[in-house]
Amino acid sequence: MTINRLTGAAVAAALLAGPAVAQVTVLGWPGGPEEAALRAAAEMYNAREDVADEDKVELLFTSRDGFFDKLQVDLAAGSTAFDANLIATYSIGRYAPFMEPITLSDEAGAVFGDTVLSTMQFDGQQYGVPTDLSLHFLYYRSDLIEALMADEAAVEVYGDISEEYLGERLAPKSPEEWTWDDFAANALYFSQSVNPDSPTRYGTVLQMKNLLFNMMVFHSWPRSYGADWMDADGTMTMDSAAWREALEMAKMLYDAGATPPDSTSYEYAEANTAFSSGQVAAMVQWNAAATELTGAQAETVAIAPPSGPEGRFTHIHGLGLGLNAAAENPDGARAFLEWLSTEEAALAYARAGGAPGLAGETAQALAEERPDLVQVGDYASNYGFVMNGATSESALSVYEAQAQEFTGYWAGTQDLDTAIANVTAAMDELLN
Repeated sequence: MTINRLTGAAVAAALLAGPAVAQVTVLGWPGGPEEAALRAAAEMYNAREDVADEDKVELLFTSRDGFFDKLQVDLAAGSTAFDANLIATYSIGRYAPFMEPITLSDEAGAVFGDTVLSTMQFDGQQYGVPTDLSLHFLYYRSDLIEALMADEAAVEVYGDISEEYLGERLAPKSPEEWTWDDFAANALYFSQSVNPDSPTRYGTVLQMKNLLFNMMVFHSWPRSYGADWMDADGTMTMDSAAWREALEMAKMLYDAGATPPDSTSYEYAEANTAFSSGQVAAMVQWNAAATELTGAQAETVAIAPPSGPEGRFTHIHGLGLGLNAAAENPDGARAFLEWLSTEEAALAYARAGGAPGLAGETAQALAEERPDLVQVGDYASNYGFVMNGATSESALSVYEAQAQEFTGYWAGTQDLDTAIANVTAAMDELLN
């Protein structure tokens, strides 16, 4: 069943159930905090005195399964079942031919910041209002690291291990000062396969399953070494020292037993389970896991990922709402989307459980209620990046190609040269 049929039925049911006919239909991300937050924002918007009855918003939610593929089919077919619809950073290019650029409120720049706004841009135009932001945190057990740093004998063992595996004698330090070398040294020290006296079985947990979202988690690592997908002329840049060093270091940790042996089948849930068991010292994971992980281990701290030679970076992508080119009420939809980019709307969305990337004073207004969003906004503005080409029509396919080839390298089914060559060829075809 396509979304067009499904949404048509849902809209009909909604109209029959309610006394008022909403003239702006918005297709949102179903389930979870995103749905709850959008409902709260729409309720506030509909209660405004300056919103005419014919421009009030009716929300529409369908299944997450195959959502983006079904949405593309409906947009391409010119569906009029919704006026505004969900978009994501990594799928904007697929939908842009069937959508219209939008104008945000005058407040948008101050509310979100340029980096977050860029997650909803394609070919220099704004295609959506950013509503929810995803990025990466380094989660670590502060109790373990504090004990290590206070133990002179342990510091010597740490130095011996780093010298053997990394070719450099390192000393343990606060994770706020970590480079990726420090991350690797810590992972090795806290792994019983390397250090039998480690209080944890594994120093880290890497998400190595052949899954596109795992590539997003990994990207923060090579990016800090200067990696990108392609240069300004469209030439693929995967065969570079930046990609090779990060890929090789991840494989070294896997081969050394610093991450669970079945990590090549791990994604978000498995990584969280491993960390929550108390048998992992530190890992890089999505910000969405913050509440779960810091609650499971009282000593767990969430900070920005480690830095590399080019600085500290975190992959970011966002969910947002944009305008269907076939909208039956485009003016009403534009008015709602413009309001959604105001501080009033962003605060309401956040207070209802959403995770917008907020900047400056807007983020500080939520410091007591949602301190996590202050951190997210700070990291997005200072460390966030989007790979060159990562909003293109083929972005998802690029992530999938990388996941297939790099998982094969980590699992030992192919060498690094082959993996990089295969990825480069696939990306060149997809992006050019």
